[in-house]
Amino acid sequence: MSQKSDAAQRPADKGFTEKQGQYLAFIYTYAHMFRCPPAEADIQRHFQVSPPSVHQMIVTLERNGLIRRQPRVPRSIEILVPPQRLPILEWLEINQSTSL
Repeated sequence: MSQKSDAAQRPADKGFTEKQGQYLAFIYTYAHMFRCPPAEADIQRHFQVSPPSVHQMIVTLERNGLIRRQPRVPRSIEILVPPQRLPILEWLEINQSTSL
């Protein structure tokens, strides 16, 4: 059996970077809060990054076997990492100087 197919069968064994972990944690948290996976625009707003940055991260997560998506189906991200392996989501700091 090739390494690639073996890795695809065992996504939980794959490691991920801290940044990838934060993206996974956000996707997991968003899906549980809103009962559907986030769109790339939702991820962009949370991490305050460009659309190409988000898309590249999603492609990387999928290539590494950490998520699965259905082609041409919006909001179809599925996390393949057990929830207990996900890091705690770090929320972006809110500027304390702005008044409500």
